[in-house]
Amino acid sequence: MEDEKFMTAAITEAKKALQLNEVPIGAVIVYQGKIIASGHNLRETSQEALTHAELIAIEAANKKIGSWRLEDCTLYVTLEPCPMCAGAIVQSRIQRVVYGAPDPKAGCAGTLMNLLDEPRFNHQAEVTDGILEQECASLLTDFFRELRQKKKQVK
Repeated sequence: MEDEKFMTAAITEAKKALQLNEVPIGAVIVYQGKIIASGHNLRETSQEALTHAELIAIEAANKKIGSWRLEDCTLYVTLEPCPMCAGAIVQSRIQRVVYGAPDPKAGCAGTLMNLLDEPRFNHQAEVTDGILEQECASLLTDFFRELRQKKKQVK
């Protein structure tokens, strides 16, 4: 129940990205049962490769806690983290990652590889997948379907 509640908040963040014509990915970070940070994809808006939902949320959580270490935090994200975000999760010492939809093209929390459970790193994060998966996946599928239709209309 807790996981679904916080994933719903991440989905709300993803819908904020959607309103900006961004790929709808959202994230929230939870500490002691409360959301302390959130983020949504802003790559197109910012034209910066680093503005993934997870990285925005991690930066906000660092500021909120006053530390780069997020050891007692859980990250909820609508799409499985990519290699860049998985690296940031390991580096920030996030304890647990919960994601909705798997990413067959870039997923690094179990789909293509699992950087979050790599024993050679000095930190591993617990991973829970498939929370509200259908809703998370539908946001992405619908977004890309509409994008393809718009491109066809332009041609």
